[in-house]
Amino acid sequence: MRLKLTLSIFLALTAAPAYAHTGHDVLGFTTGFMHPILGLDHVIAMLAVGLWAALLGGRAIYALPVIFPLLMLVGGALGMNGVALPYVEPIIAMSGVVLGLMVALFIKPALWVSALMVGIFAVFHGHAHGVELPAASNAFGYAAGFVIATALLHLAGIGLGRLVGVKGGEYFTHATGAAIALTGAALIVIAV
Repeated sequence: MRLKLTLSIFLALTAAPAYAHTGHDVLGFTTGFMHPILGLDHVIAMLAVGLWAALLGGRAIYALPVIFPLLMLVGGALGMNGVALPYVEPIIAMSGVVLGLMVALFIKPALWVSALMVGIFAVFHGHAHGVELPAASNAFGYAAGFVIATALLHLAGIGLGRLVGVKGGEYFTHATGAAIALTGAALIVIAV
């Protein structure tokens, strides 16, 4: 448990600025794996998905962390094929605000509502990366690395969400959600 917490805090503190979608070179698995870990917008959204899944409990623990990468791949395919989506960067930043607030306020809608919210944000996250994939890139390797890193960040969020059951854990989880929401709000200002 301490290792998960330490790793989560380390990842959050060492994340790069939110300029994650700048058309950088995409080389394959390693680049795909590192991108979510080094982009603050991704770190906060992925941790929030895991945290929220843990707080919702039941089937959400499995559903949300599976729905996100699947629909992220759909969004990536849309972007790779030139399908335009409006306001991609602001919506990605908004994902941190909305998901952070869900955690901070312990909002527990029906599973289909939370799955829909997570799925919509996932399409926009994926789209941003599909657009930036150069034609010569190893798209499959990049996608595999990206999905694995995303899953690990979801698992870190689930681990943090499990702290609710320990003394003081509920306050920590509320504060983490609030920090995610505030970080997302700052990223919106940067994105617009």
